[in-house]
Amino acid sequence: MTHAAITNCTTAALLVLAPLAGAAEGEPTAEQLAFFEKEVRPLLAEHCYSCHSTQAEKVQAGFLADSRASLLAGGDSGAALTPGDPEASLLIEAVRYESYAYDMPPSGKLPDEEIATLERWVKMGAPWPQEAAPTGDAAEPEFDLEARKADHWVWQPVESPAVPAVADQDWPRTDADRFILAELEANGLEPAADAERSALLRRLTFDLIGLPPTPEQTRAFLNDPSTDATAKLVDELLASPHFGERWGRRWLDLVRYAESRGHEFDNDAPNAFQYRDYIIRALNADVPHDQLVREHLAGDLLAEPRLNPEEGFNESILGTGFWFLGEWVHSPVDIRKDEADRFDNMIDVMSKAFLGVTVSCARCHDHKFDAISTADYYSLAGFLQSSDYRQVRFESSEHNGRVADELAAVDEQYRSRIADLLAERGLVPPQPQLLAEDLRESIVVDYGDLPAESYRQDGYLFGPRPLRIGEPYWTTVEGKNQLAFAAADAAISDPIWHGLESISEPNTANRSKLAKLPRSGRTLRSPTFDLTDAVVNCRVRGAGHVVACVDSHRLVAGPLHGETVQQIREGQDWVTLRLGRYVGHRVHLEFTPAEGAQLEVSLIAQGLSKPQQSQLDRVAVDADAAAIYADEARRILDAEAGDLTRSWAEEREALRETIQFRSHLAMAMLDGTGEDQPIFIRGNSSKPGEVEPRHFLTAVSGDEPMEIPVGSGRLQLAEAINDPENPLTARVAVNRIWHSLMGRGLVPTPDDFGVLGQRPTHPELLDYLASEFLRDGRSLKRTIRRIVLSRTYQMGSRTNPTAVAADPTNRLWHHRPPKRLEGEAIRDALLALSGRLDPTLYGPPVPIHLTSFMDGRGRPPRSGPLDGAGRRSIYTAVRRNFLSPFMLAFDTPAPFSTMGRRNVSNVPAQALILLNDPFVAEQAEAWAARAVEAEASERERIAWLYETAFARSPTTVEIDVATAYLRAMSDDDPQSEGNESGRWADLAHALINTKEFIFLR
Repeated sequence: MTHAAITNCTTAALLVLAPLAGAAEGEPTAEQLAFFEKEVRPLLAEHCYSCHSTQAEKVQAGFLADSRASLLAGGDSGAALTPGDPEASLLIEAVRYESYAYDMPPSGKLPDEEIATLERWVKMGAPWPQEAAPTGDAAEPEFDLEARKADHWVWQPVESPAVPAVADQDWPRTDADRFILAELEANGLEPAADAERSALLRRLTFDLIGLPPTPEQTRAFLNDPSTDATAKLVDELLASPHFGERWGRRWLDLVRYAESRGHEFDNDAPNAFQYRDYIIRALNADVPHDQLVREHLAGDLLAEPRLNPEEGFNESILGTGFWFLGEWVHSPVDIRKDEADRFDNMIDVMSKAFLGVTVSCARCHDHKFDAISTADYYSLAGFLQSSDYRQVRFESSEHNGRVADELAAVDEQYRSRIADLLAERGLVPPQPQLLAEDLRESIVVDYGDLPAESYRQDGYLFGPRPLRIGEPYWTTVEGKNQLAFAAADAAISDPIWHGLESISEPNTANRSKLAKLPRSGRTLRSPTFDLTDAVVNCRVRGAGHVVACVDSHRLVAGPLHGETVQQIREGQDWVTLRLGRYVGHRVHLEFTPAEGAQLEVSLIAQGLSKPQQSQLDRVAVDADAAAIYADEARRILDAEAGDLTRSWAEEREALRETIQFRSHLAMAMLDGTGEDQPIFIRGNSSKPGEVEPRHFLTAVSGDEPMEIPVGSGRLQLAEAINDPENPLTARVAVNRIWHSLMGRGLVPTPDDFGVLGQRPTHPELLDYLASEFLRDGRSLKRTIRRIVLSRTYQMGSRTNPTAVAADPTNRLWHHRPPKRLEGEAIRDALLALSGRLDPTLYGPPVPIHLTSFMDGRGRPPRSGPLDGAGRRSIYTAVRRNFLSPFMLAFDTPAPFSTMGRRNVSNVPAQALILLNDPFVAEQAEAWAARAVEAEASERERIAWLYETAFARSPTTVEIDVATAYLRAMSDDDPQSEGNESGRWADLAHALINTKEFIFLR
């Protein structure tokens, strides 16, 4: 089909369509200003202000860098900044060290990532908030949190406003309509007429399930004259399993979902798709929003987690995977800074997604605009510092946890009976001797003297507690169970768990040295300690591995940090870790037995010499006494208690039969040692200041340390966020729903309710919806239903010139502007129309289809099918360095941070993709083939195409244009008479290129 033919057909179709509204350029966006405050201003302050600010003792080169105007004006060398053009900006030239005359800063070149930050800022136009230029006499304004809290609307309590009275009693269908109409009437405006039923049908199906209505749905709805026809359709769509897929994709935008780590080699984020499937299931089940928040922050800590109703596995723990969906760097040189950057992203995502505030802007200084202090930021970082990453065996964890409890009870019962018997025979276990002071100071973890709350593991291998010297335990010798006696106080793995099988998605690109170790559900985690010596010694027995986790770094894949992983071999009494480069850092150790092997760990010490190790062995454990005790205990048991040991073995074997050995894996949190985070001076991780106790935002709940009985305190944090008195959470949730349905939030900046964001257009309606949300049990589906059944949602797109003149930005909602579909919805619609859509839910991602232009390090080893195997777009792999060009053209966000409001651009690439993309052409051909098969006559086929694409019948003009086009194609190509699918494919392709196809009227 020629471009001219497509254009003619498209032009005819456009006669009945609303035009696309272009995006106008204007002031910096809230996202750009947040980027400046969080990333750019701290760089300028740290590296430039000492010589180039009004506060400098002597301003160098006549150049100030503490205001945008000063950067534009420049100094002795001219203007330092050319907004939008990094290559023409002297500032960028200076930090790149491209000029011998003014390489800056003089102390040394900035790291590449900081230079890239400045380049990105200049390229986006060097956004800077409107503020008075600083003067030499001006002191830094005092940060008054209480005054800021009192001055800004978002910190005020959620009120339940009275529903306003309106003059027109016939128009409102819901109380939400009355809030909208009251504002319109106050401004002398009238709402637009209702949308056509076909437009409403298409609007509802795409908004709620992300797919076009089927012909059956179209006929049923358009032919249903009942007053509850729309309500019945809404209930049907809310109950559809595709609802979770549609709204799940919106949620994934909030948590920067991706299945790879980005950076240099785009390493895997293993099993990230399990989080995606969790979200789809949770939204389909209408899990209350407060429960979703609780599961995201602390799903691993719930005493009664939410279980999957069909398979019984732990759903709640999967929510914690969202923390770890961010970018990770392999082999960072500055490992503490790398952790600080990861924590910063995690805080940024959490605070924007659930609270709608930019807490990360306070990383380097008190927030420049909002009632958020630097202390608030680092208090939240403490919750992350006290937590850890794991690949959890989520399908078996609950079941095996119950088995582990039964096993512990059985083992304790028999140990007690055996201890009583041996005591009656006068056999007393040997006791550890007191250690010299120098040895005691070297020990950082002693499993003979470890508080119960500090005994942590991923899984159940090491039992509920360490064993004491002389306690019996089971081991295997040549495949047979055998009773042994602990030679030291130690954590000892139990062979009853041998054979655990962890199922992970296929490895696409994972160079981590930890990836091949069988660690999931099999790892003992030591308490965290400060590394004060270059050498760490661990007294062990058995075989396996020990990993030193330094500053929570886990992507050990490169020339650095290999020394943090050490093998433990049979016959070793001590394993040594040489960690000289990490002295001064936080460390914990993770011990994993080799498959089929047993491992015991008794002591962790720092800086022991060989003589001290020998001395420690002699003093702490009398090996001869332990051996003598074990031999005598076995003799007594063999002679007098054979039935007792056999009974113990049989009960254990019966429990082993109930263990669930196979389980899929997913990213999740594991609670660690409770710690508070020091405040980093100016955000510099190498300059720690005072320690800030963990607490929630001061503006909401004060700055008193949170009462945390044990561990990280994330569960207490979740309850603070969910507190009905917290003015943020409910408002943010209902605003996101309004934004998703209406195309613009009541607060137009859904990720930033702060001063840099926009104020609500209808504050009373926002609080009304938030209050109803709380009363409804925080049900997302009920809130969606309330909004879509409103007349406001169902308004048409036709505008009134008077209303447009009075309210040109439609701030008051006098009509519903056309809304462009997202890339995922466009692609899924194409698959649905072509008949290629595979409605299967869940599962591993379909590999991304790689074009010849998608190249570079970390490129996936194989390309996925052009049509993504017919699966919905949410199931296509999201690899940070190899994102779909189709999706990027239609503004699917790069997964960096929370993106509650996608850009909606109108660029030539979109038209070119719809015209030329092989996927689009392939689906057009399949759609046309369905039309040829479904209808016999030309007119009926045209009508079928319009009905399936637009949920309406074609107009007479459209039928005439399409008919003339088909005939022209036959005249141009006499061979096409026998090639029905070819002509119809061209027509189908033309309809795909209309505005009505990618817009909701």
